[in-house]
Amino acid sequence: MCTSIFLKTNGGGHVYARTMEFGAPTKSALVFFPRSFPFEGIGVDGNPGSGINWASKHAVIGTNGFGLPNLYDGMNEVGLAGGLLNAPNYAEYQHPTDGESCHSIAPQQLLLYVLSNFQTVGEVKEGLATILVNSSPFKEWGGVPRCHMTLHDQDGQSIVVEYLKGQLVITDNPLGVMTNDPPIAWHLANLGNYGNICSPDAKPLTINGEVFSPSSSGQGTMGLPGSFLSSDRFVRASLYVSKAPTKVTTLEQINVAWHIMNNFDIPPGALPLISGGAYGGGVGGYETTEWTSVADIKGGSYYLRSYESQAMQLLSFKDFNLEEKEMKTFPLRIEPLLERMTS
Repeated sequence: MCTSIFLKTNGGGHVYARTMEFGAPTKSALVFFPRSFPFEGIGVDGNPGSGINWASKHAVIGTNGFGLPNLYDGMNEVGLAGGLLNAPNYAEYQHPTDGESCHSIAPQQLLLYVLSNFQTVGEVKEGLATILVNSSPFKEWGGVPRCHMTLHDQDGQSIVVEYLKGQLVITDNPLGVMTNDPPIAWHLANLGNYGNICSPDAKPLTINGEVFSPSSSGQGTMGLPGSFLSSDRFVRASLYVSKAPTKVTTLEQINVAWHIMNNFDIPPGALPLISGGAYGGGVGGYETTEWTSVADIKGGSYYLRSYESQAMQLLSFKDFNLEEKEMKTFPLRIEPLLERMTS
């Protein structure tokens, strides 16, 4: 389960944020990839180097998984940001032959390929039409990582990239919100069922001269779906984004993003998983929010807090030599931040 949003600021900036949930621990870390860093594309046989091999045009920062050179979430130096969100019931990639393997990459490489190569969503639309995404198995994931991808650029444009029935489908996303299955077209159509949400509170009800007042404020949110279903989370996230302030600074909007994302934290035990099911890598147990990220696209800063610690960690392009030769990895903070007040 994952939830992502996109917010505007008053200075032409934009803030992207998402949560990461998965049944099996993803063992994520913060990572930095410099310009001209070489990547080995994974082909249909599952081996690095048998797919598209490329060198990064843009430096990239974000969050990986399983200690591997991949990305589940991140941004590049030229203002493109986004993430992979689990979509196991609908995602079906293309079917390259052995001969086409050298023109393909594995699903877990999709976000890294995009962020290291493209600057705008327009470039993404053109670039992805020229490559293939295969279904090579990913052992650490527990099978093929069936996902869709949300992307946002510095001009405020948003798209969702999906592979449905073996075909590439790219949809403009006017809301900038995304969750999990079903595809984005379904979520956007479903949103029309909630047009009454967040209307102003009604006047007290009067019947036969008797006045019945509501127990509290919040009448306008009656009917707002509250479960952890991706469809319900999409509706809630869309409401919060549409009502969020826009005449605020980037720093203020980053704070708004954290508070919005707090609404999508999944506490341990609240979302049990069936062993062998589509979600969470097929493991049993439960999903919980492993980490939450917030990205300042214009400022080139990427913030993250983990399940173990509410203290934020920061990666900023300003703190790196973008021409370095090696990738850098930084473990997620596991110690809680505590300030003891004494007399």
